[in-house]
Amino acid sequence: MVPREIKKADKRPVKNGGKRNRAVRVISITSGKGGVGKTNIAANMSYILSKMGKKVLLVDADAGLANVDVVLGITSEYNLHHVLNGEKRLPDVIVEGPGGFKILPAASGIQSMAELSKGQKLTLLEELNDLDEDLDFVLIDTAAGIAGNVMYFNMAAKEIIVVVTPDPTSLTDAYALIKVMYQNYAVKRFMILANMVEGSQEAEKIYIRLSNAADHFLNISVDYLGHICSDRKVRAAVRKQSLLVEMYPDSKASEGLFEVTQGLYQRHPEDAASGTIRFFGGATVDNND
Repeated sequence: MVPREIKKADKRPVKNGGKRNRAVRVISITSGKGGVGKTNIAANMSYILSKMGKKVLLVDADAGLANVDVVLGITSEYNLHHVLNGEKRLPDVIVEGPGGFKILPAASGIQSMAELSKGQKLTLLEELNDLDEDLDFVLIDTAAGIAGNVMYFNMAAKEIIVVVTPDPTSLTDAYALIKVMYQNYAVKRFMILANMVEGSQEAEKIYIRLSNAADHFLNISVDYLGHICSDRKVRAAVRKQSLLVEMYPDSKASEGLFEVTQGLYQRHPEDAASGTIRFFGGATVDNND
């Protein structure tokens, strides 16, 4: 169920023999700390966007500890590991999620995937750029922290959503992530999404703290994307391996997800260069990676 105010977008015809004919919005959903709800947010956003008529690919970028397929109760025979090892091509491993969005599942429990090599990064970049899908959105569910894989997938995105909760360590780690992305990779634009909050006032306090710190110490500004309220229905949906917005569309958290996704859809992001890698952007991996 999708609220009436979220109108289904017109599906534009595919041209050029099925090749992409419009810009793909590549968005990473990331955090400094684990356990902030990134995967649930990414999966539910993918579902909402697909119900709006958009073609969506959700990339599980926690390459060594898969989460998306577990959350959704999807069993996939092949995953990203098989692609990067040259055993399979990307179309062979992509599976369909609820609502029609596509999922690129990650490997689980494979230590070598925790830090991709330069060759693996190049392979993934080439496979995604060669993907014969007329996509509108690619959502990347990254791992938490500031490890190399997290930086790589954030750099490959054109828009970055930093998920933060009221937990003080979440705030501290979110700022650390923003600081590293700015100082080491010259990324200057971030969207802040407050999750598991009691309401808009708590969310605004979180945003103000991060915004003030980023402005004072880094001299950059961060944008406020919105908030999602703490809700017991989230845990209930996770236990049932189902999407919250599908099972409990009238819940507080679902309401926040619908509003945040609609706000994201309506944004007109600046396509400023921020690094040397871009999925669907024709760029290459930095030699220092």
